[in-house]
Amino acid sequence: MSLAAASGSTRPSVLFVTDLAYEARGRRYCDEDIFLTSRLRETFDIALCHPRDASALLDGFDAVVVRNSGPVLHYREAYDAFRSRARETGARVHNTLDGRGDMAGKQYLVDLSLAGFPVIPTVDRAADLGLLPPSTGYVVKPKLGADSVGLRYTEEPDFPEGSDGTLLVQPRIDFRYEVSFYFVDHDFQYALHAPHPERRWVLEPYTPSAEDLDFAHRFVGWNTLTHGVQRVDACRTPEGGLLLVELEDLNPYLSLDRVPDEAREAFVTRLTASVRDLLA
Repeated sequence: MSLAAASGSTRPSVLFVTDLAYEARGRRYCDEDIFLTSRLRETFDIALCHPRDASALLDGFDAVVVRNSGPVLHYREAYDAFRSRARETGARVHNTLDGRGDMAGKQYLVDLSLAGFPVIPTVDRAADLGLLPPSTGYVVKPKLGADSVGLRYTEEPDFPEGSDGTLLVQPRIDFRYEVSFYFVDHDFQYALHAPHPERRWVLEPYTPSAEDLDFAHRFVGWNTLTHGVQRVDACRTPEGGLLLVELEDLNPYLSLDRVPDEAREAFVTRLTASVRDLLA
């Protein structure tokens, strides 16, 4: 029985999973989730918990909303237990557990690259290094990494012995700026860009072109996420095109403090509707 039912409340109860103490460079996760829970509380009975506690608590709520819970690699065992328990009990989780972007690791970057999508060329095996274009440098990072943990730069593409399938190698891309497109379910909400490449999280509102939105929608359409928040991160090349950097469908930071009031209100309204749809 959910807490809402036990208390006699007629409102759905939501377990909001967040790590309010997590420190991220250039971002204040806690402020964003304090704001979101204050608004979701207008519609739902809300309780917050740390991601390590989610598995033990989820049975007591009508739905679980996973938000700024920090990189999963810091609590992998607890996260796997949460996913297993949620599937076992049929818990309603937002984001739903059917995404195939970052939620499932970064294998999608390899798959999309091989399929010819506009993505930074990516390989995960030494035998495929020849598929990468020539570059002045390369990026090597863990396939299950996040927040640049374990990332390193090399002059030549390289896989340490025995690392096939666990690391990604990409050429370093000369880009003009990065831009992020934010979606709830498959509905575009707003876009932000970082006009200065060396300051990734100093974001400004961005008005996307029709071609930009087609680019972002292509990846959201490729994804299998039923309900949730998605962020499509891309870089603008010197030639003017966009290349996918990341398809974040696990717990994307939203930079809501960087968007105009109208866009922020529209996002909250659409997120609330998405959680309601999940509960229907």
